[in-house]
Amino acid sequence: MNDLPVTLGDALARARGRIDPVDARILLREASGATTAQLIAFQERALAPDAARCYADWLERRAGGEPVAHILGSREFYGRPFRVSPATLIPRPDTELLVELGLHQLAGRQAPRILDLGTGSGAIAISIALECPQAEVWAVDFSPAALEIAQSNALALGARVQFQSGSWFSSLDAARFDCILSNPPYIAEADPHLSQGDLRFEPLTALTSGADGLNDLCHIIHNAPEHLEDGGWLLLEHGYDQAEAVRALLEDAGFRGVHSWHDLAGIERVSGGHL
Repeated sequence: MNDLPVTLGDALARARGRIDPVDARILLREASGATTAQLIAFQERALAPDAARCYADWLERRAGGEPVAHILGSREFYGRPFRVSPATLIPRPDTELLVELGLHQLAGRQAPRILDLGTGSGAIAISIALECPQAEVWAVDFSPAALEIAQSNALALGARVQFQSGSWFSSLDAARFDCILSNPPYIAEADPHLSQGDLRFEPLTALTSGADGLNDLCHIIHNAPEHLEDGGWLLLEHGYDQAEAVRALLEDAGFRGVHSWHDLAGIERVSGGHL
């Protein structure tokens, strides 16, 4: 695109048919400083040259498939901005269900201890720490790059989280918790969706887990009882077609009250149970 857009309306028109209109508005809003209402009501408003160049660059990157979160360097989750990078999963609205369920299990406890396994950007752990200040929140990830992002998010948002480097439970010794949450890798290694959309830009190690996508879920379920207090809950996000398998794994491991919860799209997205 050699020439630059000169108005807000021109900028949105140039994105038409190339990227999703919602993405176009988000990019233009960030580049121009205009509000969403202004993008709609004042499309004749002039676009400053620096903003036009920034937007044009972002438009090309998004048209090439790069996620909006990576272009902007952040993504909103549970009403707060979280820094993201190619080293972490992009937080998604469906995962807010995991936070809601975790907070529900902590309600009424004086000083609960909670663990977020595979924390990535830290979105789950930080959200719970901020919503439940009396909780002692731990978060684990094996990726140094992901932990750096998570720690920077905790600092920026003022959350108290104890971060640990390690693979799942390996760095926790005998520590026990009232609730363990995880959004682990759960996509099958040969799933065609891995070569589509935003998934192409996210770390495979945070996405795939064996031929059926259940390897990490099995590992967490098998080892969680050693790190849960009596009555402690394990809550796991999983794929759209894995709820039945995850419930069976939980029951085989001795969990009670096993249940699956639906996300915003009506899909069984989180399953869990208690000891």
